[in-house]
Amino acid sequence: MDRNDAKGIFRIYIKEKGLRNTWQREVILDAFLSAEKHITAEKLFAAIREKNPEVGYATVHRNLSLLCECGLADEIKIGRQQTRYEPKFGQKHHDHLICLKCGRFIEVNDHKLEKLQDKLAEANGFLPMRHKLEIYGLCRECK
Repeated sequence: MDRNDAKGIFRIYIKEKGLRNTWQREVILDAFLSAEKHITAEKLFAAIREKNPEVGYATVHRNLSLLCECGLADEIKIGRQQTRYEPKFGQKHHDHLICLKCGRFIEVNDHKLEKLQDKLAEANGFLPMRHKLEIYGLCRECK
């Protein structure tokens, strides 16, 4: 899925919810699609404000929620740290190792782990629709 596909998904979702597709939504969507992985609403807001000072924080936050609802973003919460948002479009499934001290995210993809999850679901007569694995601890630098 490319950037235009993601934009199309968002526009359709907005329309289905009975919302208008405003220029602010477009600016927020473009900024999110261009942002680093695991961005906070605050960092996204700061990046947007550099070129568009009239876009408010509440607008950015509401639109991040819409991006999560329509499946283009994932929300990652770690204890009391700021919530981070990660793009899902065009990304292969991966899990996270998250350092509780420095907040570092390490993306991992292990086919053996995925097979084990499928085996566990099958053994329990469970049909998985999606999953998210987050392992919290200390990274190499913080141990």
